[in-house]
Amino acid sequence: MKSDVRGCAVLDAPGRMMPQGCAQAPAEVWAPQDQLLGAVRAARELGLKRGEFARAVQLGLVRAGPRGPSGAARFTRGELDRVRAGEGFPQALRARVETVAGADAAAEVLGVGPSRLTRLARCGHLTPIGYRINRYRAVVWLYLAAELREFAVREPGMLRGIASPEDRELIAARADLRPRAWRGRHVGLLLRRTADPWERAAVLASVLPEEEVRAVVPDPAERIVLAALAPPPPYGHPQLAAAAAVALPLLRAQDPDEIHWYRTSLDFALTGARGQSKSTGERGPT
Repeated sequence: MKSDVRGCAVLDAPGRMMPQGCAQAPAEVWAPQDQLLGAVRAARELGLKRGEFARAVQLGLVRAGPRGPSGAARFTRGELDRVRAGEGFPQALRARVETVAGADAAAEVLGVGPSRLTRLARCGHLTPIGYRINRYRAVVWLYLAAELREFAVREPGMLRGIASPEDRELIAARADLRPRAWRGRHVGLLLRRTADPWERAAVLASVLPEEEVRAVVPDPAERIVLAALAPPPPYGHPQLAAAAAVALPLLRAQDPDEIHWYRTSLDFALTGARGQSKSTGERGPT
């Protein structure tokens, strides 16, 4: 799979890479006495809109601290100070989380027509950062504006001329790599936000169809742990049932080789998680 994303990737099904697209944030460090703030307050103190703040957390630009009793994310005063001390704050931070929705808006940033933008994305050259479901129950993909601009500078040849033989083959097969590319990126970002082996296993399990999880995890007690630790739907996932039904397939691996990759990754993650449980005498995260 081709990618416009540099710096972060995990191995995909044989011989390819699944783009992840963010700089890995260092492990969170906080002092017990550090003040903890909710997401709304933290966003306000950073001068970010709700969507901008959610994207900054997703990308690891703002690191969450220990969760509250309800499970809601909280953020330390020290972390907000670190972000504010960044070069060019707040304009630089806003530029990194700016998104555009749909082919028309993304094509304008890239300086091409919507049809070429769609072709580049369907063939795996551009990786969405998110999605939303419009009123016609169609998927609208979101892209990071900064990545589109970087792609235009890095790959000017793809913005003009005819498609490559590889792309023509994908077009003829009516392939659309956007859902798979987004899933790979989403999983990679989630994995980078936790070092706990059971939470990492839960992230991988969340992408697999239920029958595949049962096959990899035959122990019902372990499946309960993974379900309890499963990440919530991504920011922008619809709440209305009709729209959520459209979005649900985006959350699950589809192709056999993609399913195989996540199954293998889950099995490997569970080996480490079970080893931790044996060493502590407890099942699940410690």
